Amino acid sequence: MVVSERMLKWAMRFYPPLLFQRIWVVKFDKGFKGVQVKIVKSILNKNYNNAIFGGTIFSAADPFYPVLFHQLLIQKGYKLKVWSKSSTIHYLKPGSSNLYFSITLTDAEIEHAEMILNTEGKYMVHHPIEIYNKDGEMCVSVTIEVYLRNLNFTGTNL
Repeated sequence: MVVSERMLKWAMRFYPPLLFQRIWVVKFDKGFKGVQVKIVKSILNKNYNNAIFGGTIFSAADPFYPVLFHQLLIQKGYKLKVWSKSSTIHYLKPGSSNLYFSITLTDAEIEHAEMILNTEGKYMVHHPIEIYNKDGEMCVSVTIEVYLRNLNFTGTNL
């Protein structure tokens, strides 16, 4: 479904799996080329050590690359199947305060994805996310493997 950046921001803010974990979409960039996300530390997501629960951090990182690619490409007329195929996460230090991350898709990444979708039908690439605390210290490094399938690809699209 094609939606505006503002509509999707509000829909995701109140989407229960994100809302109850205190994962807050700050904003989507114009044309869905990026997103800014805040993970608010609260009683609902802190662990025994008074830091943000690792599952919350992982949940925050999981959907955004697929959402960006999906929205960006359906607005260009693609019919897609999109999901996070795999992920790895490295906790570097406890998230003892609110955490923040931004994702930006470059024009080169978008062109590469489109070229692969049009010539091979599916795109699978790893994308990094670095998550920082309020002091700008990196607390978590995540890698998401995004899977996109062009549902209109027939193998003769060359």
